[in-house]
Amino acid sequence: MMIIAVKWMARWASLAFVFHLVWEFAHLPLYGLWSDDSRQRIVAYVFHCTVGDVLIATSVFLGTATVLKRLDWPLQTPWLGGLLMVTAGLAYTVFSEWHNVYQLGAWSYAAAMPLVGGIGLSPLLQWLVVPSLTVMTMRWFSVRPIRV
Repeated sequence: MMIIAVKWMARWASLAFVFHLVWEFAHLPLYGLWSDDSRQRIVAYVFHCTVGDVLIATSVFLGTATVLKRLDWPLQTPWLGGLLMVTAGLAYTVFSEWHNVYQLGAWSYAAAMPLVGGIGLSPLLQWLVVPSLTVMTMRWFSVRPIRV
């Protein structure tokens, strides 16, 4: 049972890494870092953010599994699990973007970034689209449910 759970989590984290990496590169021009002269710094920043996204996505996935009492929630309860994932991901994103942009100054938005209540639209969309895409992909590639 433990081996199945580890494989399930590895699959989730791998998909999250790929999808978040693509998203991070795609919305990079909407952040102030895009104008940095060092491409090496930009790549390191994107990698750093992607790893953070995977940790958040995996934590939220496990939190959802705990609430639903099943690791295979993408197969058995995708709508409810997806709603929990997206809600938690959006809540964290709103806090993180506000805190890092306006409190810490860790990053900034470019003028091109559309804002919703002062928060970048692209990171908000990221946490709507990427978890949903990950759930759909997990369902697509899964052969049988895994019970916790």
